[in-house]
Amino acid sequence: MIIYSKVTEIFCIVDEFCREYSEVVDRSLIGNKPKRPPVMSQSEIITIAVIFQLSGFRCFKHFYLFYVKTHMKDDFPDTVSYNRFTELMQQNLMAMTLFLKTCCMGECSGISFIDSTPVRVCKNKRIPNHRVFKGIATTGRSTMGWFHGFKLHI
Repeated sequence: MIIYSKVTEIFCIVDEFCREYSEVVDRSLIGNKPKRPPVMSQSEIITIAVIFQLSGFRCFKHFYLFYVKTHMKDDFPDTVSYNRFTELMQQNLMAMTLFLKTCCMGECSGISFIDSTPVRVCKNKRIPNHRVFKGIATTGRSTMGWFHGFKLHI
């Protein structure tokens, strides 16, 4: 599943980034700082989010409740409730996005497809009578069922 040395390595990288990020943000911050800091640090929150992507779990709630809070108690001793954790994730979204953009982006090797969506030309019952894209449009399948038209790759 998850190698514990990787968890420590990821945490160190995230923590270095969070220190630099907080220095930059503190210089340009207008207003007062919060009086009570959160129980979990910004680097712990981002680390848990990154580990979730590497873990193979499909549901973040199950990952946090049944894996992080039970099996990773030594690595993250001050875990908060799931509801509070999602609130903290929302507060740290900008830092997490910048971390992923600067430290975790790979090299683009050419064409990259993110998703495909069907472009329907006509309804399925009208396929034999359709003339506009005759010979060009094909019948295909998507997650929502069969369609006649094109697949748009974005």
